[in-house]
Amino acid sequence: MITGAAGGIGLAAARRFASMGLNIVMADNDAAKLGAAASQVLAAARDGVEVETLALDVAKVEDVRRLRERAFERFGDVAVLMNNAGVGGGGHAFENLAGWARILSVNLGGVLNGVQAFAQPMIDQNRPALIINTGSKQGITTPPGDTAYNVSKAGIKVLTEGLQHTLRNTPGCQVYAHLLVPGFTFTGMTRRSAEKPPGAWSADQVVDFLLERLAVGEFYILCPDNDVTREMDNARMTWAMQDLTEGRPPLSRWHPDYKDAFAAFMAERG
Repeated sequence: MITGAAGGIGLAAARRFASMGLNIVMADNDAAKLGAAASQVLAAARDGVEVETLALDVAKVEDVRRLRERAFERFGDVAVLMNNAGVGGGGHAFENLAGWARILSVNLGGVLNGVQAFAQPMIDQNRPALIINTGSKQGITTPPGDTAYNVSKAGIKVLTEGLQHTLRNTPGCQVYAHLLVPGFTFTGMTRRSAEKPPGAWSADQVVDFLLERLAVGEFYILCPDNDVTREMDNARMTWAMQDLTEGRPPLSRWHPDYKDAFAAFMAERG
C-alpha cells in the first residue's frame, strides 16, 4: 500500500515490491499519472501479482479510510504501508499561509491519516508488517529556504519515532515502523532539468538502499547520495543539534559568524 505512487520513490517502490511478488495498492492525487504508473508496475511484476489504484487526497481522512477499505477488501491484509505522498512550495515563517496549510495537510497530515487508518488493523492481523514513512534530511537539519516543508518533515520524524515506540510497547504487536530519509534524489519534486544531476541518486537507488537497511532492521534509513556521504550527514546533524547544546544562534551553519567554525568542524569530522 503506497501513497504518492504515481512517480518518484513511490513508483520505484511499487515496481520493486511487485517484482518481489507483493500485490500492490497505488494511491496518488493524479489519476492520469496513476494509470500510466500502474502499467509500469504490472510490467515489472512477478506473475500473478495484482495492482489496484485509487486517486485520492491523503490530506482528507475520509479518502485515506476509503483507501484502507479498498486495500483490505481487495487483498485481505496489508504487509507494507508506505506513507510517501508529499508536496513542496511552502515558504518562510511569515509568507504564503495557503502554501503552509497545503504542505502541512499533505506531508504531515497525510502520514498521520495513514498511520491512524492502518496501524491498528495491521496490528490486528497478528503477522509481521511494516509502516514506512518518508521524511527528509530537511526535517533534521532544517536548512533555510522552505521552512514550511522543513516543519512538515520534522513532524514526520517525531511522529514516526513515537509510532515505533508505541508499536514496540504494544503486547503481541508484529508491526514495525521505519523512517525513510532520502538524500538528493532525482524525482518530479526535485527535477530541474531532463537529465539527472551527477550528485543525485535515482529513485531506484533509494529503494535499493531502503530494502538493504530494512533487512538489518534499521529504523532511521538515512540515504547518502553521490555528493554526500553518511559521515557528512552525521557531522551536519551533530552540528545542527549543537546549536541548542552549545548556545549558538539557530541555523548557525548558514550564519556568517560561524562559517569558519563550521568548515573546521566538517574538516575535523572528515
